[in-house]
Amino acid sequence: MDASTIQKITIWVLPVLLAVSLHEAAHAWMADRKGDPTARLLGRLTFNPLKHIDPIGTILVPVLMITFTGFAFGWAKPVPIDARNLSNPKKDMMWVAMAGPASNFIMAIIWAIFLHISVLLLDSRSAISLFFLLMPVAGITINVILGVLNLLPIPPLDGSRILSGMLSPRASQQYNKIEPYGFFIIIGLMVSGLLSYIIFPVISLVLIILSALSGLEAEVFYRLLGAIQ
Repeated sequence: MDASTIQKITIWVLPVLLAVSLHEAAHAWMADRKGDPTARLLGRLTFNPLKHIDPIGTILVPVLMITFTGFAFGWAKPVPIDARNLSNPKKDMMWVAMAGPASNFIMAIIWAIFLHISVLLLDSRSAISLFFLLMPVAGITINVILGVLNLLPIPPLDGSRILSGMLSPRASQQYNKIEPYGFFIIIGLMVSGLLSYIIFPVISLVLIILSALSGLEAEVFYRLLGAIQ
């Protein structure tokens, strides 16, 4: 039942585009609600993926990862936010940051509902039906991974903005000084394998919960996921 590389790209492309684009659109929407129209005025308050696509993070990296690892991951262009327009910059930036991961978890639930409908209505022996089973599995997975990963308190991930807003002004100022090194910290965690130990237990738990919501046993869900990896 394993899919070819072209089939995998076809299955993953829409979930990845929606996951990264709506993540950024959610940041733009919350920033606009909190008083900063910068992203909206630049056309970033939209679900249109073309407005959010980063040639490397949204196209090249996902295609290379699917080709060589069988798994998709990516990112979109960050939306511009001018904290000076926010009425309470420290607190409001927390809400702006939370909006991104929250959108991913909401999308994961929507994909789980879609998967549940597909399980009820479709015959999995058909190639077309199988496609509509595998795509929501990809949608659930990419959104859960993006949501959990972005909640890590490592600058510039969203979790760091949330934690910064919870700290005292002095502690926040000191904490934000590690942002220039955040990318290298993330790479170091990935290379060492520590990142997997940190986030995959949480990711697995959320996937099991969402597979139950979709009406599938966790074993069946992971079997479908294995077919597109």
